[in-house]
Amino acid sequence: MKGEMLHIFRNTPFGREVFLQSIYFGRMTNLRLKVYIPEQSQFLMYFSREVVTVDLDKSFLHSPETARQHAEELIRAAKIDAEFFVPKRYTASTLPEVPVDFDFMCCPRSISDLSTKISLGYIGPKVRSIIRNAEFPVLIPTPVYKEWKSIVVFFGGSANALNAFRLGMRLHHQTGFPLKLFTFMEKRPKGYYEDILRRHDLFSAIETEHVEWRFFEKGSLHDNLYHVPPDALVVVGAYGHGLIKELLFGSLMEEIQTVLPNSMVIVGPHFSRG
Repeated sequence: MKGEMLHIFRNTPFGREVFLQSIYFGRMTNLRLKVYIPEQSQFLMYFSREVVTVDLDKSFLHSPETARQHAEELIRAAKIDAEFFVPKRYTASTLPEVPVDFDFMCCPRSISDLSTKISLGYIGPKVRSIIRNAEFPVLIPTPVYKEWKSIVVFFGGSANALNAFRLGMRLHHQTGFPLKLFTFMEKRPKGYYEDILRRHDLFSAIETEHVEWRFFEKGSLHDNLYHVPPDALVVVGAYGHGLIKELLFGSLMEEIQTVLPNSMVIVGPHFSRG
C-alpha cells in the first residue's frame, strides 16, 4: 500500500512554495499527497497521548474560491499521485477531525503565526505539539521551494537519533541520494557512537550503504553547521541529549535554525513507522 503525506494547503504565494516542497518530497519518496484545504481556522488531531487543537493563521483561509483550483493546477503540472481530504467527523464543538495515520506530515515552521512575522529559526508551539505526539515524521520545508539532492542525519547517540538514522536510510534507499551522518562528539570518543550503532545492528550499514560519517570534535556547533551541504535534506531526532536537544527545543534553537535554513525532517519520540 502506498504511503501518504498530509499537507495543509494555503492559497498564498508562501503556501504555493511549501506545497511545491511537499510535491517534490512526495515524488522523491513515492508518497501520495493527502491535501486538506481548511474551511475553518481550527481542527483537531487525536493522537494516542494527547488531542492537539491546531490553530491556523488567517492566511490558510485566504481566497477559498480559488484554493482547490490552484492546488489542482500544481498537482497536474507535477503529475503526482494526490487526493483531497474532506473531514467527515466533527466534534461536539463542530471542529473537524484530521486523522493521524499518515506516514509524513508537512508543516511550515509555524502554522499559527503569519509567515511574514516569524523569524526563520522559529518553530511554533502547535508544530512542536504535533512532533511531540505523532508517530509519523514531520517535514519542515524551507520557505522558498528548493530541491534537495542529498541527506544528512544528525546522530548524537540517543534512541531518537537511532530512529532518525533508520529513517535516513529509508530515504536513501527510496531516493538514491547520498547519505551522510554528522556527529558532534561532545568530548566522547568516536568508538562510543560506533558501539551504539553496533548494539542496534546498524553499524554494518555505514560500509554497505557507503554512508559518509563525519565527526566534529573541535569548533562550535554554529561553525560546524557550515559543513551541511546547501542541497541536503536534514533528518534529526527531536529529543536527544546535549547539543542536538538544544538544536530544536532548547535556548539555541532559534539561532541555530537561522544558521541552517535547509529543509528538515524531524523524528519525534513516538515515531513508529520504520
